[in-house]
Amino acid sequence: MGGTASNLTRRATVPAPNDIETSKGGIIVHGLVLSTNTQRVLVTLAEKGLKYELKPLKIMESEQKSRQYVEGMQPFGLFPVLIDVDGFKIYESRAICRYLEEKYKGKGTELIPSKDIQARAFFEQAANIEAFNFDPPANALIRETVVKKIFYQKEPDPIKVAQYREDLGSKLNVYENILSKQPYLAGQVYTMADLFHLPCAQFIIKFGDGDLFESRPNVKQWWERISSRPSWKAVQEMK
Repeated sequence: MGGTASNLTRRATVPAPNDIETSKGGIIVHGLVLSTNTQRVLVTLAEKGLKYELKPLKIMESEQKSRQYVEGMQPFGLFPVLIDVDGFKIYESRAICRYLEEKYKGKGTELIPSKDIQARAFFEQAANIEAFNFDPPANALIRETVVKKIFYQKEPDPIKVAQYREDLGSKLNVYENILSKQPYLAGQVYTMADLFHLPCAQFIIKFGDGDLFESRPNVKQWWERISSRPSWKAVQEMK
């Protein structure tokens, strides 16, 4: 999900793609602090203890759809895009997060189990739960209740809202059962699978559908655990 430009961005000028490709010395993230996908990358960087520079896109000028951006940065005209210290460029938020974990394995929090094959398998299982069960209805609800109203000045369709709430609620019922047996989605420790939920869940709770989490005790406790981490608080303070 994209967002509006924040007045707390770190730098407003986005260089041309050729300049970006040759820039060295620090991690650069092209995106927006209010974008759920960008937030997913930022919280991963925070968990790994990595310094970076966030360069906001001028989405009101459709910069992300420009020929220069599409040809040099992201062929689908989306964000975020990460440029690593050696100039390596990667897009798609979950791919970026996985890359950061593998590249900087020895730094900060271990977000993907690396020593136990069964723990790794449970992580992959949990990551797929987020991607294919949580994210589709969560994003649909956000688009209808948040994006439609804020960016298009249209009222949400109550029939669609009810359907998306029902869809997400049915998935969270399964979460409730899983989390009755373990504190985190992949087992006993916090992983990237939990982290991936943070941005969309925060929007849903903030814009009036928090009962979907509050009404399920185990889901509520899980959310309180993952959302109280310093890394996520730091990202929230950037808005």
